[in-house]
Amino acid sequence: MKDILINAASVDDYQAVSALVQKLYHELDPVAAKELDGAAIDLLTKDLLSTQTIWAYIARHGGKNVGVITLHQCAAIYAGGVFGEISELYVDPDFRSTSVGESLVNVVVEKATQLNWKRLEVGSPPPDKSPRTIEFYENKGFKFLGARFRRLM
Repeated sequence: MKDILINAASVDDYQAVSALVQKLYHELDPVAAKELDGAAIDLLTKDLLSTQTIWAYIARHGGKNVGVITLHQCAAIYAGGVFGEISELYVDPDFRSTSVGESLVNVVVEKATQLNWKRLEVGSPPPDKSPRTIEFYENKGFKFLGARFRRLM
């Protein structure tokens, strides 16, 4: 889509990043997202951006924030050392299927290349709940590897 600008988020953009990520979690898990609303997510986002624990890129159209992608560095022996992981990707429903998501992924692929990472990973919802998400990532060159587990501490 024309007129979409994608820029690296600065610390000053923390509220825009936070708001878009909250929309993502409201969509993925509305019950759990309620916990995020009161959890000082703005301050957490500001801290993560200021310490460069994450990188974020915002897609804008006509002054409106319409998408975000966040990226962080990981390390594992199986991965051959340091690699990247897409933490969050959200596109406003009115801008889906307009190449905004693809453009955001392209930006982090470029960042991963600049950082000399040999691998980029991303989690996804189960295939039966979101086949379009699986197809989207496969079309961007990702290989579906299966489920991911978590344990909250």
